[in-house]
Amino acid sequence: MEEKYCEHCEKYKHREMVEYKDLMNRLNRIEGQVRGIKKMVEEERYCVDILTQVSAIQSALNAFNRCLLSNHIKSCVATKMKEGDEEVVDELCNTIQKLMK
Repeated sequence: MEEKYCEHCEKYKHREMVEYKDLMNRLNRIEGQVRGIKKMVEEERYCVDILTQVSAIQSALNAFNRCLLSNHIKSCVATKMKEGDEEVVDELCNTIQKLMK
């Protein structure tokens, strides 16, 4: 996997292929679920059936967040802490607070 660069971003994270594939597989499944809900709306399916699928997507997004957050703590946060950058803890706390809304 080649390095990505975005002139508008300040921080980057190189992901190992295993992590990258796992995250992309999760996102692809979520994307498929969203398309499925769109089709259900187009087909005028019953509200409760659609809501059930929306709940499944929310669960999948939560699982994605947990996976990404765990990887972030084990790599980015751990590395920054070893380098003496304690601001990363504040960033982590702020991120967790946002996720818990």
